[in-house]
Amino acid sequence: MNDFAKTGALELLTADIKIRLLENGRKNAARINDDGNTIDFHPVVKLFTPDAGFTWLLTEIDSENEDVAFGLCDLGMGCPELGSVSLSEITALRGKLGLPVERDLHFEAEKSLRAYADEARLLGRIKN
Repeated sequence: MNDFAKTGALELLTADIKIRLLENGRKNAARINDDGNTIDFHPVVKLFTPDAGFTWLLTEIDSENEDVAFGLCDLGMGCPELGSVSLSEITALRGKLGLPVERDLHFEAEKSLRAYADEARLLGRIKN
């Protein structure tokens, strides 16, 4: 069993979402190996804490380490940033009331991750 399956993150990510995130991870790794550039994907999934103000827009999972995802991370401190995050850490996280991280069931990306990041930097948060 891989680390991703052990984390409980499968509860947050449907099989379809996981497949899309892994596919994006493989495509981006190939692109980086090919010409050193990255692909600006649209986010695949939005995760959030209902009681702590944390939000993640994820675009890909590292195909070599399925516990590592990449996306826009907003920890509610006014400075959202692009980076890698541990899915097991997200899964273990609890907010002020002890509520777990949830997946936004109605999220549909309207723009690329970089566009979300630019907007979030101006606003100091990921716009809901």
